Amino acid sequence: MNEGGPPLAESEINRSSRRTEWQAGHLDEPTRHLLAEDARYFLHQSVSTPCLSAIRRAEGVWIEDFTGRRYLDFHGNNAHHLGYGHPRLIAALQQQLHDLSFAPRRFTCEPAIDLARKLVDISPPGLDKVLFATGGSDAVEIALKIARAATGRFKTVSFWDAFHGAGFGAASVGGEAQFRSGPIGPLLPGTEHVPPFACYRCPYGYPCDADGQPRLDLCRLTCAKLVRYVLEREGDVAAVIAEPARATPYIPPPGFWAMVQQACHDHGTLLIFDEIPTGLGKTGRRFACEHDGVTPDLLVLGKALGGGVLPIAAVLARADLDVGGHWAFGHYTHEKNPVTCRAALTTLEIIEDERLVENAHRQGERALQRLREMQARHSLIGDVRGRGLLLGVELVSDREDKTPANDAAEAVLYHALSRGLSFKISLGNVLTLTPPLIITAAQMDAALAILEESIAAVAGTVSQPTPGRNTNSG
Repeated sequence: MNEGGPPLAESEINRSSRRTEWQAGHLDEPTRHLLAEDARYFLHQSVSTPCLSAIRRAEGVWIEDFTGRRYLDFHGNNAHHLGYGHPRLIAALQQQLHDLSFAPRRFTCEPAIDLARKLVDISPPGLDKVLFATGGSDAVEIALKIARAATGRFKTVSFWDAFHGAGFGAASVGGEAQFRSGPIGPLLPGTEHVPPFACYRCPYGYPCDADGQPRLDLCRLTCAKLVRYVLEREGDVAAVIAEPARATPYIPPPGFWAMVQQACHDHGTLLIFDEIPTGLGKTGRRFACEHDGVTPDLLVLGKALGGGVLPIAAVLARADLDVGGHWAFGHYTHEKNPVTCRAALTTLEIIEDERLVENAHRQGERALQRLREMQARHSLIGDVRGRGLLLGVELVSDREDKTPANDAAEAVLYHALSRGLSFKISLGNVLTLTPPLIITAAQMDAALAILEESIAAVAGTVSQPTPGRNTNSG
């Protein structure tokens, strides 16, 4: 729990010697000045401070720093589905600012109604009611309030390692220590956590097959059965809240969500899917839950909904969960802001008109195949997984023991940054690639070429494995 200590992993994440070395070779004086000003004026927190660098331009799949160096952005906080500065979106926002820039909360407006209608139209059947919020954390907490009010219960079940936002409620159901531990407690009562699905690193010790796929004949979905067990033992859980596909990433084993949904139904518990990082096409379907044929009782969207320009989030719910008429579950000043609503509506239209979900599926399949071929060539890669443009490459120093190669992952990150590719590291050793939905085959190939060159360069600095066993240290 790190009670009373410094923010977890801050020194590892944002103050490592490798990060300092990279900055020494890549930052100019204007950037150093900006970073100093950033550190001077912003409150410090793990993960986001101190900043790595500064950017002055973002367009399409690219971000550009103050030296003119450009990076393919395969991170984007999962907000850049359209890429950056999509001209159609910018034009729509300019027009909306001219026509109606704000609507006082007691009034409605056409962009808000049009957006609500569109979301209901495209969402899985049965999700017929909407509330907007100004960010994903707020939307998650609205969903929790609805679940409490609808069930008369307050307990939740969620998963360790999940991220659902930074508010008190969202952090309480989240499962990452740096967002829920330390001096901020106590958090919400009744927030039970269980191990997540993670087939490559099964918490219960069940092995995968040679291709990294779960051995369902052995594990029999123990991870899903545990959710049922907890619901039975507690007896009064309001909701299970989870990412339908983990953003780390991990893909659920076949049948997992069907079993969890049935357990929820059997015990009067609602199922909330947090599709903030995975929704609107990221996994090659409009919603990640569609891959598993499961429709939740409540579904939360955010991040990319604002087109990578403005913050807006949404909660979609079954009509019978419209239970808050006498209360204010999400009465935010900018809930029905016409400009943010226009951003979201135009984003949905662009995704549809440019067939970006289909592109995510197509490019994701190509990339996954390329990554698996890369895995066969490089013993540093222990696992490759993903759906659509949610892709993960897990680095290990020993394939048999699956020893995490955290140091190698960081080395690969900075090597790739030096060559124009930006991505995120998850769980310490997973290279997480989340390019925008507009990515082309040529851009994907260029990014994967940088990635492979970086992995090869880092692997060349460590001892080579003996045949059949990877013993390098990363």
